[in-house]
Amino acid sequence: METQRSNPLAGYFRQPAIYIKLPSRGRWWSDDSLDLPMNEQIPVYPMTTKDEIILRTPDALLNGQGVVDVIKSCCPNIQNPWAMPSIDVDTVLIAIRIATYGNEMSFDSKCSHCEETNSHELDLTAPLGSIVCPDYSLTVNYQDIKIKLKPQTYFNINQGNMINFEEQKIMSILNEAELDPDDKARRLTESMKKLVDAGSESITASTEYIELANGDRVNDREFLREFYKNAESSVVRQVQDRMTQLAEVAKIKPLHLKCNYCEKEYKVDMTFDYASFFGNGS
Repeated sequence: METQRSNPLAGYFRQPAIYIKLPSRGRWWSDDSLDLPMNEQIPVYPMTTKDEIILRTPDALLNGQGVVDVIKSCCPNIQNPWAMPSIDVDTVLIAIRIATYGNEMSFDSKCSHCEETNSHELDLTAPLGSIVCPDYSLTVNYQDIKIKLKPQTYFNINQGNMINFEEQKIMSILNEAELDPDDKARRLTESMKKLVDAGSESITASTEYIELANGDRVNDREFLREFYKNAESSVVRQVQDRMTQLAEVAKIKPLHLKCNYCEKEYKVDMTFDYASFFGNGS
């Protein structure tokens, strides 16, 4: 029998560069989607050349598959990134960038006072350490029921973003196109309906269960979806407000910068566009 040879270069393969704890601490992950070590420390590997190419492919970024493939490559303990709670996404992606390019990242910002462009060096360990998990234990109370929320999965977030992107693009085209007014009105109505449905789906995906007065918990997605479609608008607004509050807590804290020109301080929100965030090591 032919003996399988081992690669003499295996000792030079990439190794974990850093270890991270997920903000979720493994909660809200579906079965078999995460292999969480006992110490909760997830190893993060640097990107390969293939990973870098994937993150420069617009279609792969738009549909989310590119981000999923890179996470699976760099974080093998995350077995199904689509099931990742939204509160873990930024932590994982920042960690992958640090593992690949190091802590420092160059970026430009425009001063809100004099509108001059400033160049900065950011230590990514600061935003990485600022991400916290919101308190999802508080319920939204409506009449005699309690609505328990949870983070959406990366799949749900990505699906909602894709629907919003496509429908906004369609509405922009319709506003500019030379169409019959009745036809334009019909198409705009259809687009608005899809956006409303996407909002309803977002609320449903963010609901862990609804507890009835007798203590029974309803977590069937179809029942939850039907409830939100037929409930008073006031309860939907309550849930949306709580979702906004939770998202604000989980959001990366803004940077307070000093302008190099007018020397005034201004605030910059940290939002990562994946294409530019992973575009290079500077």
